Amino acid sequence: MPRRIIVVTAVHPPSAKFLSEAYKSLCDQELPDGWEWHWVIREDGRSEEVAPHVPDDPRVTFRQGRAGGPGVARTMALADADGDYVKILDADDQLAPGALARDLAVLESDRGIGWTTSRVLDLLPDGSTLGFDQDPEGGPIERGEVLRHWQEHGYRAQVHPATLFVRRDLLVALGGWMALPASEDTGLLLALDAVSRGYFTREVGLIYRKWEGQSTSQAAHTDTTERDARMAVVEARATALSNFQWHFPAMD
Repeated sequence: MPRRIIVVTAVHPPSAKFLSEAYKSLCDQELPDGWEWHWVIREDGRSEEVAPHVPDDPRVTFRQGRAGGPGVARTMALADADGDYVKILDADDQLAPGALARDLAVLESDRGIGWTTSRVLDLLPDGSTLGFDQDPEGGPIERGEVLRHWQEHGYRAQVHPATLFVRRDLLVALGGWMALPASEDTGLLLALDAVSRGYFTREVGLIYRKWEGQSTSQAAHTDTTERDARMAVVEARATALSNFQWHFPAMD
């Protein structure tokens, strides 16, 4: 039986139109012999607007459920995550060529690394792309490095949580994504950083679409009061995990 990478996508009606491009980027991935992907798409809510955009492919599972935000949808999608690894792919984004194989190679070669991230290119509305000029050096990220950088740089991590590729057992042990209205992926990234070494690949792994309908462009996302509360909870969780000294991989 092939081993599986589970690609998890949360979707809502405004972003469903982009699923075809995400699907193409997934189909273009080349994996080593003995590996396959399984795409689990979970709608955040129940509508009739998303299903028509879901590819007709036996490698794709589509579910719907009570609305609770993208973090809830992704966490619920773990019920169908029948593989060793989980890759995040937002409905409006695309994987860069070779992304899955590079992520897989890192975690298969080093059991002491729990998660990987990669470089991102923003896809702007005019079709042009823009990179981040402060990417870290490629290679391992030691425990606590992301939290320190995030604290020292205005709550901005040096690696992008939308590019996460993570061991399924580690993701489940941490409870999936945080129960927040936004920044749930940052909360997961910092929790992973608190308990496990990570890795950054300098090759582009994700094409991140910038468009008016994305949640991070909405006014509620930048509301100061809510943002401060989200950041406080994210930081408290990461700090508590670090203080408890629970590490991955588990030590005797």
